[in-house]
Amino acid sequence: MSSLVDLGKRYWLPIYKPRELVLDHGMGARVWDTEQRDYVDFGAGIAVNALGHQDPDLLAALTTQAGKLWHSSNVFYTEPPLRLAQELVTASGFAERVFLCNSGAEANEAAIKLVRKWATAQGRSPEQRVIVTFRGSFHGRTLATVTATAQPKYQEGYEPLPGGFRYLDFNDVAALETAFAAGDVAAVMLEPVQGEGGVLPAAPGFLKRVRELCDTHGALLVLDEIQSGMGRTGTLFAHVQDGVTPDIVTLAKALGCGFPIGAMLAGPKVAQIMQFGAHGTTFGGNPMAAAVARVALRKLASTELLAHVQRQSAKLREALALLGTELGVFSEVRGRGLMLGAVLAEPYRGKAGEILDFAAAHGLLVLQAGPDVLRFVPPLNITDEELVDGLARLRVALNAFVGR
Repeated sequence: MSSLVDLGKRYWLPIYKPRELVLDHGMGARVWDTEQRDYVDFGAGIAVNALGHQDPDLLAALTTQAGKLWHSSNVFYTEPPLRLAQELVTASGFAERVFLCNSGAEANEAAIKLVRKWATAQGRSPEQRVIVTFRGSFHGRTLATVTATAQPKYQEGYEPLPGGFRYLDFNDVAALETAFAAGDVAAVMLEPVQGEGGVLPAAPGFLKRVRELCDTHGALLVLDEIQSGMGRTGTLFAHVQDGVTPDIVTLAKALGCGFPIGAMLAGPKVAQIMQFGAHGTTFGGNPMAAAVARVALRKLASTELLAHVQRQSAKLREALALLGTELGVFSEVRGRGLMLGAVLAEPYRGKAGEILDFAAAHGLLVLQAGPDVLRFVPPLNITDEELVDGLARLRVALNAFVGR
């Protein structure tokens, strides 16, 4: 293991600080490292492996397509992306057309470009194409999406940043009303549940008010469902729980359950805005990614799986709350479905990364959402046994952390 870690330290651009273990293989919600130590996976590759590891249906889709055609580019039609686009439109209930790409950042980049193209078609000047985003958001690492991400820590050193974005506090209706009064807002872009910002859901009624203001002022509603979508919150799309109809939705992560793919879904206001040559992608919509995503979508949209998410969410939330009470380590548990955040109590603020080290040492993979929140995004099909085992390991890790 140490020799492999040394390769990473020597040859990778040093933008990551991985924990010093080398994962080798997985099954369900468990993974093993090269030393054959096992871990319960409560992170799922940052909410990506929504069906766990080695799901047989995903494996069958991938291997079948691998034996046929890997790539052709969008100069030609292939069947898997055509079927996937149709199935995404049907599943969404609002979209008319789909742009397939490779990642969440690319999906959000396409959404930003689509907003600006739409605003141009409306006769708006560049100064009237402002996109409102919210502090604590995360929309990607490209130059445009990192600018849309209203967190200075991700932007520092990359100035000059593109113009055309305005940041507001999340869930602040009054601030949003004031922003619209300027008359230059073309779109509002937000996550129904902020992920990197601390697993913070939109407040009850907030998205409805955003939709109302967009309609009143002739602006678009763009929902980033890259982390919250594909069943993660207990419904296929998180915004269904808020009772709103978006104009644009972006997807990635669980859409491919580990195989890279992203998608932008376009509603009727914007479905015809981008015409030939307006945007493009070399690998986006390749038949291998699309074949896997078709199976992932079918399984993640099933009523049985979504009901399972709700059941396991209740168990996980209750267990985390109990741990917080017993050990005094959590002040709050928040989120939706199997996208939960445990907010660290005051004495432990800023120590989320340290807790992750303790967790890994005790056979549990978990994430953080900033320095003050532990993020729990396990596979959506996690079994009762895997959940119980993971929580037992978490208890041991937290006891070790508190008593250090």
